[in-house]
Amino acid sequence: MKKLVIICLTLCTFNVFAQDNTESFNNNDPGFKYRASFPAIILANIGEGGKRTNTQHIELHVKRELDSKNIIGVKFATWRLFQPMGIQWWDGLLDKIDSETEFYPGYLRETGIGISYQRMLWKGLFASVEVLPQYKTYLDLNDKKIANGFKLYTSYHLGYHIAFGKKKRIFIEPQIHCQNWMFDTNTPEAFKQLDNKWKSYFLFEPNLYVGIKF
Repeated sequence: MKKLVIICLTLCTFNVFAQDNTESFNNNDPGFKYRASFPAIILANIGEGGKRTNTQHIELHVKRELDSKNIIGVKFATWRLFQPMGIQWWDGLLDKIDSETEFYPGYLRETGIGISYQRMLWKGLFASVEVLPQYKTYLDLNDKKIANGFKLYTSYHLGYHIAFGKKKRIFIEPQIHCQNWMFDTNTPEAFKQLDNKWKSYFLFEPNLYVGIKF
């Protein structure tokens, strides 16, 4: 339920700020060429270390502005999956979390360092793409390692950049993104049976990134 509330708040935030044309990326202080940000949704995992559905999600982006339109960056991310990522909203994603019918017989830990490119389109509106090679570790319910593998994870984002404060150093980026994974190796059979029931992509995930420029 907490994650559903966060998703709803994110959608509302995106709807409000996408209509606000008073904030322009070009108005930001040109002296700040670097920025660091993280997705606010990871805050929902704090204090729930032993919960079955805790994704233990940690993610950090460090980016550099090449000019007023182009931004490149490095992304570090790690998370723990308890069910296949390819279950869509319209497949009853939230119901399956409640019923636990598609839960893995353990967990899948994915960790990687990748790159990103962000293109400013109009005022604060932007599009970005991220490529994240991931090292996979499969664990049983007692956190004992079962197997290791590799996944190439890519995501595609559409969002809005809103800066705050006198120097516009603090910012948020409400956004919607889609992701897919083209290469996925060495999956244990019990996990593969569940993965094969669903897609190798996920569509329309809402998110809210919070960051600072320096």
